[in-house]
Amino acid sequence: MTQFSDLKLDPKVLKAIDEAGYTTPTPIQAQAIPHALEGRDVLGIAQTGTGKTASFTLPLITRLGRGRARARMPRSLVLAPTRELAAQVAENFDTYAKHTRLTKALLIGGVAFGEQDKLIDRGVDVLIATPGRLLDHFERGKLLLTGVEVMVVDEADRMLDMGFIPDIERIFGLTPFTRQTFFYSATMAPEIERITNTFLSNPARIEIARQATASENIAQELIELPATRRDGAAKIKREALRAIIDAEGDKLENAIIFCNRKVEVDILAKSLTKHKLDAAPIHGDLDQSLRTRTLERFRNGELRLLIASDVAARGLDVPTVSHVFNFDLPSHPEDYVHRIGRTGRAGRSGKAVSLMVPADQKYLDAIEQLLDRKLPRGTAPNLDIGKPVAETEPAKDATSRRAHSVSKAKSAAPAPKAEPATESAQQKAKPEAQDEQNANLYTLDDAKSARGRGQSRGRKDNRGQDNRGQDNRGAVVGMGDHVPDFLLREFRIA
Repeated sequence: MTQFSDLKLDPKVLKAIDEAGYTTPTPIQAQAIPHALEGRDVLGIAQTGTGKTASFTLPLITRLGRGRARARMPRSLVLAPTRELAAQVAENFDTYAKHTRLTKALLIGGVAFGEQDKLIDRGVDVLIATPGRLLDHFERGKLLLTGVEVMVVDEADRMLDMGFIPDIERIFGLTPFTRQTFFYSATMAPEIERITNTFLSNPARIEIARQATASENIAQELIELPATRRDGAAKIKREALRAIIDAEGDKLENAIIFCNRKVEVDILAKSLTKHKLDAAPIHGDLDQSLRTRTLERFRNGELRLLIASDVAARGLDVPTVSHVFNFDLPSHPEDYVHRIGRTGRAGRSGKAVSLMVPADQKYLDAIEQLLDRKLPRGTAPNLDIGKPVAETEPAKDATSRRAHSVSKAKSAAPAPKAEPATESAQQKAKPEAQDEQNANLYTLDDAKSARGRGQSRGRKDNRGQDNRGQDNRGAVVGMGDHVPDFLLREFRIA
């Protein structure tokens, strides 16, 4: 069996590896490091959790051991799709380069430009960055890439999903043609294949396991929930998730719960916290310092449940995650493999549970087609789902809601007061002409009451005559059930 000592790495690097407690390289490390040390381009295809980061960090440190960086001209460049993955690469560099004098800089969003500029001005051997922040520094004239000897693109398929491919192509064009390139991806989409054919020169292709396969150490389970109204699906999922967490008990040491949308991440985190569960959210809209603190709490065991968007699906190295929950099935089947790959790492066993409603059937079909097998079905314990969709009240459309509100307004309007019998007798005693005149009189209170009953009549009042002494105001036509208040006001002529 190959040992790290057999890979011709720098003795200082081997010392750091030994102090970190590692002796045997993973398959991708054992195959990629010799080609990297020979100066060849490397195309690595491996599922998450296989040790890809060390497979390019170790030979990178060995190669940069000779030479010195110049101001604003980094000697190597590592591109990562997310801030968390870039920070993890920086941590790996610190671990394995601690006995060397190599320097690094981390360029990610959410951090002030000033401190990053100071590091670049002093000169760095390794520049670790996300594509957007790297180009920001370049366009400000603070960075030159003409001295890059080694370029690494990590999680290239994730770059594709996040729309970074045009930025990657531009960055490739800013680096020397003679650079050495390490290109890593979990899957090989046609666009990724095109980039490797364009920018890599006769690469050593290393493929570990079948593309996008799940680790055998992970027990997978799918919970099928019944059909419900769209606005009730999330509620049923939350109930099912809490029931599963309670049923797992002490077996659930910690867990990452994935949602497709950032807003759902926040809602679920608040819901779990409300039910006395230790949970916190992490997604791209949160401040970087808060994201960092949340991850540190999760790594240190201070946080039990991490609610995440796909920003945490790739590359985050937390070896002791016992469970992964897919609150939402991912829309891209490859993301399912990356999500559940957060558990069952480094030979440990793990469990992945996915929740599904009938509307997610197309996502399930794509996942099972990718895995080439059916996901084992399970049931949520102690879950009272409630009425099925057929028994629920159908959602009202806009017309029925409006009719309902009008009906409610009619029932709520006060009924007109009954006139006393004595008044009726007095009316009969009046002259016939006076009766006809009073029939056309309409007071303000009567008009408001009529509006409440849905009647849109005009009103006449003996005090509302015009300058000719004649009332010319007729009924308000075309206003429907809603007569504006200003049309019902009285105006007296002095």
